[in-house]
Amino acid sequence: MRALVAVSRPDGAGGRACLRTDYPRPIPGPGDALVRVTRAGVCTTDLEVLKGYRTFDGVLGHEFVGVVAECGDPAWAGLRVACEINVGCGDCPECARHRPAHCVRRHALGVFGRDGGFADYVAVPLSNLHALPAGLPDDAAAFVEPLAAACEILEQLHVRPGLRVVVVGAGRLGLLCAQVLALTGCELTVLGRHADALKLLCGWGIPARRVPAEDVSDLRGAADVVVDCTGTADGFTQSRALVRPRGTLVLKSTFHGTTPIDLSGFAVDEITLMGSRCGPFPAAIRLLAAGHVQVMPLVSARYGLAEAEAALEHAARPGVLKVLIEP
Repeated sequence: MRALVAVSRPDGAGGRACLRTDYPRPIPGPGDALVRVTRAGVCTTDLEVLKGYRTFDGVLGHEFVGVVAECGDPAWAGLRVACEINVGCGDCPECARHRPAHCVRRHALGVFGRDGGFADYVAVPLSNLHALPAGLPDDAAAFVEPLAAACEILEQLHVRPGLRVVVVGAGRLGLLCAQVLALTGCELTVLGRHADALKLLCGWGIPARRVPAEDVSDLRGAADVVVDCTGTADGFTQSRALVRPRGTLVLKSTFHGTTPIDLSGFAVDEITLMGSRCGPFPAAIRLLAAGHVQVMPLVSARYGLAEAEAALEHAARPGVLKVLIEP
């Protein structure tokens, strides 16, 4: 089958992606399903893996939707599905708590340990599948995984009306986080660099400012909650400066490299630093099906699987939002 494969460098410092047309079609094991991929989204994490965020040799892609082509459970045959990316061992304490995202032996589809969805087919555990409603188009369903990550903020933190919340970064994930947070009635502001993304936010009624062009000094040390979606060390520093004493900094960024942190400042100001990653698929599917979150305006381009290398290059350009791959 065709597959976009990451090939790591011998020194472990990143890698490259290459399209193969002879990649072995996966054979689903016990408890697995073979999914024929119909749509996949390029995520910043895919690009960061190639920079060295993870050493990975395998098929990239963890945001995808498809149709169950083969499985041992006939109830799933032919269903359109979205797939959770974390595959736990099933035996450790975290798996016993139904938290495979924190399994010490976990694999993550398309990120490390297990092939992902930039391919004609992918094998995934049946337990990772979520059936999709008939009225939800594939293009929108490709956003289930990143939207679930945005919903995770509200699983971890009570954001109530009136709280002053700032989202830093108006990229792929930042725009989703902003829409989810706006549903709470909080006093929300989004900071971003690109005019097109800020125009979308204004169209949705979400206050946005362009940095560094606009003055944001009134936000410094004033936000109850700051969500860092920048994917950069500089963005973390900017986000930290906006948090009030005893406020919360939510870290959504995962990227190659390190971030210098003044931990003494966190202690003195009693700031909570909260990591936030994968989230609830059922909530994301409901929001998309009900039209409460707009994702189609985020689609910047579409490519066939044969052009997947070009799709990654396009997604890496400044200001580009979601690039979709259509096998």
